[in-house]
Amino acid sequence: QVQLVESGGGLVQAGGSLRLSCAASEITFSRLGIGWFRQAPGKEREFVATISSRGGVVYSSDSVKGRFAISRDNGKATAYLQMNSLNADDTAVYYCGASWLLTPRSAREVNYWGQGTQVTVSS
Repeated sequence: QVQLVESGGGLVQAGGSLRLSCAASEITFSRLGIGWFRQAPGKEREFVATISSRGGVVYSSDSVKGRFAISRDNGKATAYLQMNSLNADDTAVYYCGASWLLTPRSAREVNYWGQGTQVTVSS
């Protein structure tokens, strides 16, 4: 069972930046695709960004493209989401998900979830 722990969320002003981290408990981390997802109150969990097991393939949603960047360090069993130019629409709980698929882009494709970290952007 892979355990994921997110950190780095918080309150930030519009236009600011945050970096989220997702630390895994298993050495199998390097074999898993990683996705970041977010869920705002009353909305479904939506895809944000994904990265393949070795980091060679990345995708981002149109809503964050050019502002957010996903990366990973398999030596540290940790994935990251660098978020820049934040706005109020980015306010949500952010979840890290690990999958045996190459680049998970749907919540249904995730095998393991973290507990989530709250990101709040004040305008």
